[in-house]
Amino acid sequence: MPDVLCLRPETDFTRVGAAAPPALTVTYMAPADGAMPAALKATQALVVPSVGPKLPLELFADSAIRLVQFTGAGVDRVDAGGLKALRIPVANVPGGSNDAVAEYAVSCASVLLRRFVQTTAGIRGGEYGAVRARLVSENVEGLDGLLVGIVGMGVIGRAVARRFKQAGARIAYFDPAIAGDSVAAELEAEALGLDELLARADVVSLHVPLIESTKNLIDAKRLSSMKRGAVLIHASRGGVVDESALAAALESGQIGGAAVDVYSSEPPTADNPLLGLSDAAAQRTILTPHIAGVTRQSWAFLFQSAWENVTRVLIDNQPPRHVVQ
Repeated sequence: MPDVLCLRPETDFTRVGAAAPPALTVTYMAPADGAMPAALKATQALVVPSVGPKLPLELFADSAIRLVQFTGAGVDRVDAGGLKALRIPVANVPGGSNDAVAEYAVSCASVLLRRFVQTTAGIRGGEYGAVRARLVSENVEGLDGLLVGIVGMGVIGRAVARRFKQAGARIAYFDPAIAGDSVAAELEAEALGLDELLARADVVSLHVPLIESTKNLIDAKRLSSMKRGAVLIHASRGGVVDESALAAALESGQIGGAAVDVYSSEPPTADNPLLGLSDAAAQRTILTPHIAGVTRQSWAFLFQSAWENVTRVLIDNQPPRHVVQ
């Protein structure tokens, strides 16, 4: 029976009904386990979560691995180019978290726009009447009719756009890789340059990979150009947003709120500026631990798809699907 090394707990799979197929012999091990490097050399397939520490390329040298299979879309943990040189295919599961990320983005945008975090703090502080009067007088907005700007119109960005559209929002997008495609037409989405999108959108939702051109894509200058009071949804990759600049924009009130699911280092270090916000700015901020795409439903799909690809390679001797190299 083919040997598989999996770097996530077995319970992750069993509790969502996506246990490994009985045709595979799977060893479950933590990346920090001292026996992991030796086990990796002997295994035929590696199953690995998309979130976690980098796996050095030298771990894969002289190994018997026929497939590195991620249980999500991201493959940042490995040197895909180096593995290609070693003739080890790297595969992911694209699209499995689309609905979960879309639900996250719309939910967070609504909570931020309607200021539910602040109202919770105010009511707990005995200010029920004052909180209600302030929200009524300030004409707090819902999503209907607002302009939502999607930065990155890939499969996740499109799913997010559809969910906002269903909520009644108008859609604009920035993505230099596409122009006037069928999905944008379906959504009646307007293609804009990034700076114009930031200046006009009531909600900005980020869905781009972390590559050289997107590092600190949203910096102090671009945050200052956003429509005052707009909210930012950051569920792409840590490093796309300058966290110090974002903290400053929240403190100044330049942006009305932010939901942050990814960080420049994960977990964020104690000196991360988003952890040191004043009470007022913190009440306009939602911080989540890289779980925008994590639901029972999404995990079941991702894990089952990953096992199917491993089985395809090791049992059926077929080429893997969704190779990212």
